Amino acid sequence: MNSAQADAYLRRIGAQHPAWPTSDVLRELQLRHLQTVPFENLSIHLGEEIVLEEKRLLDKVVGARRGGFCYELNGAFGALLGTLGFDVTYLAARVYGDEGKPGIPYDHLALRVRTVDGGDWLTDVGFGAHSHYPLAFGERGEQPDPGGMFRVVESGPDAAGVRGAGGSREREDLDVLVGDKRQYRLEVRPRALGDFVAGAWWHGTSPLSHFTRSLVCSRITEDGERITLSGRRFTLTKADGTKVGSELTTDEEVLAAYRERFGIELDRVPEVRGAQ
Repeated sequence: MNSAQADAYLRRIGAQHPAWPTSDVLRELQLRHLQTVPFENLSIHLGEEIVLEEKRLLDKVVGARRGGFCYELNGAFGALLGTLGFDVTYLAARVYGDEGKPGIPYDHLALRVRTVDGGDWLTDVGFGAHSHYPLAFGERGEQPDPGGMFRVVESGPDAAGVRGAGGSREREDLDVLVGDKRQYRLEVRPRALGDFVAGAWWHGTSPLSHFTRSLVCSRITEDGERITLSGRRFTLTKADGTKVGSELTTDEEVLAAYRERFGIELDRVPEVRGAQ
């Protein structure tokens, strides 16, 4: 990403070009990204190809003013942060399902970001409802956030009795929790964006993926609330967790919601396609 592309990206999220890649700057950039770039899986149901290449991600997120899911959002955001001088590492994670078991390899992409003032952060703009601000990577206690009370802890054995991929404490897998609920198991080994192509393909095509079975478009508001359009149901989740929902009855209402609430211009209403 060159400086002109970075400036266009910063305008997309309403941020100024930072003087230094500090922890405070990272906090601001993550929050602004969550407020302006929706978490959405519309491409899967619009028949659009998902390509994990920097130019294609920038064309979508910046040029077309769209959102995406984890591989796209954290892939693009990681490229921006690297251009701004942050030390960025792509990390693979496996998302915990309802039964408490982690999902497929390369299930999720998250970022480890180091700053010039000594910060070491878990940064994630691609998980939907998650922390509003970066989480301290090395902190093992509770980390309060507008999105909940988070913890990053060493993981125990997985379902096969294996304790992660590394042979030392510094290389053990980590679990990210909100409250008492495990969100995902994070590997600390650095990865490349191309490593996630198979995971993105699986999520876009498998009948077992929740992305092929549902439509979602969601972002944080400037008031700290969350707005979500799931198919034709619009939901406002307030800061205290209470939800207010309504059904949109016409295509015009749905398209207007995408446009006015999420800044996404569509020429037709996406419909769940199922496995391709």
